[in-house]
Amino acid sequence: MAKQAPKTSIRKVLVSAVMLVTALCLSLSISISTYLDVKEQKQLIINKLDMIAEIIAFNAQITLIFEDRKTEEKRLKSFNKVELVKNIHIYDIDDVTNKPVFFTSYNASKTPPVPLKVNSVNELKVPKITADYIELIKPVVYEGKIEGYVYIRGGLERLNKYINTKIIVDIMLTAFVLVLVLLVARGIQKRIATPIEALSLLLQDVSKNHNYNARAERSNIEEINILATNLNLMLARTQNQLERHKADKQEIKQLNQSLEEKVNQRTIALREANQELLNTLERMHQYQNQIVENEKMASLGQMVAGVAHEVNTPIGLGVTGSTLLRDKLSDIKTAFEQKSLTSKQLERFIGDGIENLDLIYRNLNRAADLISSFKRVAVSQDLELSSDVNITNLLTNIITAMKADIAVKQPEIDIQCADGLTISSKAGPLQQVFEQLISNSLLHAFKGIENNSIDINISRSNNQLSIFYTDNGCGVPTSIRKRIFDPFVTTKRGEGGSGLGMHLVYNLVTQALNGNIALDEDYDNGTRFIISLPLVEIG
Repeated sequence: MAKQAPKTSIRKVLVSAVMLVTALCLSLSISISTYLDVKEQKQLIINKLDMIAEIIAFNAQITLIFEDRKTEEKRLKSFNKVELVKNIHIYDIDDVTNKPVFFTSYNASKTPPVPLKVNSVNELKVPKITADYIELIKPVVYEGKIEGYVYIRGGLERLNKYINTKIIVDIMLTAFVLVLVLLVARGIQKRIATPIEALSLLLQDVSKNHNYNARAERSNIEEINILATNLNLMLARTQNQLERHKADKQEIKQLNQSLEEKVNQRTIALREANQELLNTLERMHQYQNQIVENEKMASLGQMVAGVAHEVNTPIGLGVTGSTLLRDKLSDIKTAFEQKSLTSKQLERFIGDGIENLDLIYRNLNRAADLISSFKRVAVSQDLELSSDVNITNLLTNIITAMKADIAVKQPEIDIQCADGLTISSKAGPLQQVFEQLISNSLLHAFKGIENNSIDINISRSNNQLSIFYTDNGCGVPTSIRKRIFDPFVTTKRGEGGSGLGMHLVYNLVTQALNGNIALDEDYDNGTRFIISLPLVEIG
């Protein structure tokens, strides 16, 4: 629950604000004035001490040269009339060490002597001010040569007494001004608060008795007159609004009676519309199921067409080769029966036969490989058990086994994988995935044999293996990026591409390895596949 703000009144706020502002202004003004005054007084004292030190230094030139201590002591005693001067030292420059040494001194009455300042000559060239004293040192110079130093120490008793007196006067002046301001503020707040209280009483009467005929009286304050005028305007509008509301209430009562009849009629019409809508929805569900079945049949037809196209090509070539071989054999048989068979004819038949048999063998092998690929697409890989797989060794073995295929396009293969990365996974499906990806790059990505590269970046994080497979080839055409994992989608139809490689990779990753694979469609420098595999780390 929100904490309520403490209550106050205009009287208290006005008086407090005036007193606070006045007190702050007075305090700031007096503080600045006192600071500047004290600063000026200190500067006057410093200037006076500096002047006295200059006079002493001038007078001490001859006494230092002739080492006349008595004359200098007699001269220094004349400063007992100067209340400001407390202590004076005169230092001579030793001819051997060239350092200041004590020559003579003066101490005012009831003032204890101070320690020698021969080691503070450089520090006290600038006046040093403490709470009770000011100290400074002036050199005694004769014809450009320093003959000694004058140390003078002045008291600040009169300055402190002056400051205390000024503070008392300032406090008394502040108290007088605050009392005067308090009296003026009370008169102002009484003049302002009285008409505001009258407006408050008027609003209380309106709130309790609903007396909207009441009106606020004018006062001698312009702002309160504006408030009273606006309040009277609000009361007049409220009164008019209440009268209109009373009339509207009567009209609404009449409308409600006729509305009930319309509602009943609309309810009947809505019930009929709802029934028609339900019938329409039922028909839509039937159409939707029919569309799904049509899509399934269309997908099945596309797959069957792809299978037929891929298998019919090698089988057709095999049939052509066998038919041609049969015709050649029939010609040989006829020539043999007619005893017209020549050695050249037999030699040509043997050569053509071997060529046709090779054609038949290659195409039957091609058909067998296609059937094997179809089976691998369809058959589940779940029967293989997981084992410990060293990723680096697996990739090395794959590249070694595919050395002949890789040599055709000569790509530079860069494997970035931590040494000794061993995971628990299915080695067979994982090997097939890498083999299919490399084969796909060799067949589709690289046009020539120069500047080809394949990068395989493998890293682990918690219980996930991340694989980034990248090549710098021509990339995947935009038209098939959304369908790259569908069966029989290829850009090399009739050139060695069956369209089943990436579909096989997708099935192996998602079904056998329970992972995810995606094509990075924003990658512009070739092709990049991102594979994520869940695993149990063992190393």
